Amino acid sequence: MSGPLGALRVIEVGHMLAGPYCGLLLADMGADVIKVEPPEGDIGRRVSPHFVGPHNAYFASLNRNKKSVVLDLASPGGRADLERLAAGAHALVTNLRPSAIRKLGLTYESLRHCNPRLICVALTGYGLEGRFAESPAYDYVIQALTGVMALTGDPNAPPTKAGYSVVDNSAGIVAAMGLLAKIVEGRGGQVDVAMYDVMLSQLNYLAGASLNAGEVVERLANSSHPYMVPAQIFPTADGWLTLFITHDKFWRAFCTEIDRPGWISDPVFATMESRRSHRAQVVAAIGEVLVRAGAADWVRRLAPHGVVVSEVCTLAQALESELTRERGLIVPLGDGQVPLRAVASPLRFDDHRPRYGLPPLLDEHHAQVLSEAGGTAGGQGRGNRTPDRPGSTARTLIKLPSAMGKLRANAFSDLRKVRPTASSSPNASPPAPKTTRRQPWPEIW
Repeated sequence: MSGPLGALRVIEVGHMLAGPYCGLLLADMGADVIKVEPPEGDIGRRVSPHFVGPHNAYFASLNRNKKSVVLDLASPGGRADLERLAAGAHALVTNLRPSAIRKLGLTYESLRHCNPRLICVALTGYGLEGRFAESPAYDYVIQALTGVMALTGDPNAPPTKAGYSVVDNSAGIVAAMGLLAKIVEGRGGQVDVAMYDVMLSQLNYLAGASLNAGEVVERLANSSHPYMVPAQIFPTADGWLTLFITHDKFWRAFCTEIDRPGWISDPVFATMESRRSHRAQVVAAIGEVLVRAGAADWVRRLAPHGVVVSEVCTLAQALESELTRERGLIVPLGDGQVPLRAVASPLRFDDHRPRYGLPPLLDEHHAQVLSEAGGTAGGQGRGNRTPDRPGSTARTLIKLPSAMGKLRANAFSDLRKVRPTASSSPNASPPAPKTTRRQPWPEIW
C-alpha cells in the first residue's frame, strides 16, 4: 500500500472497536495491517444486524484495508505462525484482557526473542498491571467510572453516556499515537494504553478545576459550558440551536442582530463574568428571543457576524449535508461491486489519497500472508474472494535478519527504502541513509 505509513506492517489482534479502530487509522495511512482472528472471527463480524452482502456493517466500518488471517493462538502451530508474523512486523496491537494478552504471548517480553524492535501496544481497560487490571472494561463502564456519565445529560435526568463509543475511539487514537511515537524513537518495547487513563486525561480542565480549586463540577442544563455564557443549546420555533459565544465582541454583535442593544451595556449582560454570575437570568432572556424563529433562520442571521451558531443535526442529516459532500467524507468501499459505504479518513495529505478497500472476509488472506512469512499456508479456507482484489497491491512480507544490527537513532531516511529483503545476511547492518529527500523518521530496519 502507499501512503505515509506505506512501509509499516502491523499485526492487529483485536476485537470490536478500540484495537480495530487503532488498526483502521494506521491502515488508512498506508500501513499493511494483518488482522489475526480466532477461528470464530472477531465478534464485530456479528454484533450488528445490518449486512451488505457478506459484510457486517459494524465490522466494515472498522476493518477496511486490512488482511484477515485466522490463527488459533492457544495452539503450538498458531503460536509459531504468530511469531513468524512478528519477526517481519514493526508493531502488534491488541485490546484483549491483560490475562489473555499474557496467556497468548502478545507482550513485548514474549515476542522480543523473535524481533527485538517489535512495538507491542496493549489497549486494556485499566492497564496491564495493578489490582484492577483484570476487571471487566467496556466503553459504558469507563464512562461511568471516570465521571463522564455524571457530567453528561440534563441535571434532572439520570447520568447519560455519550452518544457514541467515545472511550473506545479515543483509546484507539491514543494507541496509534503511542505506536508511532515508538516508531519515531526507533526502538522496540511495550506501550500500555488504559482506557480509564485516556478518559480521565480528557477531562483536563474540568479535572484541573476540581484538583486545584476544589470546584464541584456538575452537569448543566442544555449542554451548557461551565464558564462561558451563552454557550449551550436553545430551543427554537422548529428545532434546537447551538449558540457558543466566547468573547464579548461576539456578544455585542449577537445583541445587535437580535434587536437587544440594551444588553450591551446592562451590567447583568455586558461581560462574560457578569453573564456567568447571572446564568439563569441571561439564559432565560435569550431563550425568549430565540424561540420566536427557526434554527436555520438564526444561523442565516447570526453566522455572517462571526457568531458561532449552528443547527443541531441528526446523524442522517450530517451524513447528507452539503459540508459532508464538499469534504468528500462518504466513500464507497472496494471497486463498487458491493454497495458498501463508510466515512472517510479524517486525515488529508497533499501527496496521498487513501484507498478504501473492502473489509476482509474471515481468513481471506491466510495462504498469502503465511506463505510469505514461511509458515503454514493451509488456512481455514473461509474467504470466498481472491486474495488480491482489483486495484490492490501485492506486498512482500518483511524478512528481518536474526541479528538486527546497531540502531542508529539519529539516522533519518525514507522509511520506504530502508527495509532489508529476504536475502539479507543474518548479520547485515541496515542500509545507509539516503542523502536526498530526508524524511523526519528514524531509520527503520
